[in-house]
Amino acid sequence: MDEWSHFEEVIKTPRLDLHHVSAEDLITLFEDPDDLSIYEGRPYSNPHRQLMDDKGPLAWRVPQVKQDPSLNRWFVRWVVLRSSGEIVGSTSFHGAPDSAGMIEIGLGIHETFRNNGYAKETLLGMWRWVLIDPRVQTLRYSVSVTNAPSIRVIESFGFHYKAEQIDEEDGPESIYEMERDEFLEKFGASE
Repeated sequence: MDEWSHFEEVIKTPRLDLHHVSAEDLITLFEDPDDLSIYEGRPYSNPHRQLMDDKGPLAWRVPQVKQDPSLNRWFVRWVVLRSSGEIVGSTSFHGAPDSAGMIEIGLGIHETFRNNGYAKETLLGMWRWVLIDPRVQTLRYSVSVTNAPSIRVIESFGFHYKAEQIDEEDGPESIYEMERDEFLEKFGASE
């Protein structure tokens, strides 16, 4: 049984709301992306079709959720621009912390909204939130070796380059990590 019971439906940053996507909505989004019922009654809209035309992490996350719905707490969150209610991206951890306490995150910001600091703001909000869980000891971010903007973002936090790996989908990736205590010393905890 998972001892960590803290969970927030919405993580707030200065300009963004990071809305958790329920397991049911996640499956609907993957299996029938044009079913707009998942947005009805919600404080956001998806005019840029985030995760509708490009499935992003859904091909991996949906099978995991179907096998173990409790894993969904770690998965997809909409990155919503609070001022307009538009979904401008998505973010997701790759799973629960592993046995050594490492947790990895992925992120995508729609091209129209890049270079506004939303990626950095999203990552900071997510990492502060996940560090409430005492099991998390290492934050990891993997990025394509050709993705200079994302490399600049992760390096701006002071993450340390650890190694290179070959991703089946994305090819060569650089792995960056930061230990829990270093992150908390630099950026503080969730408020």
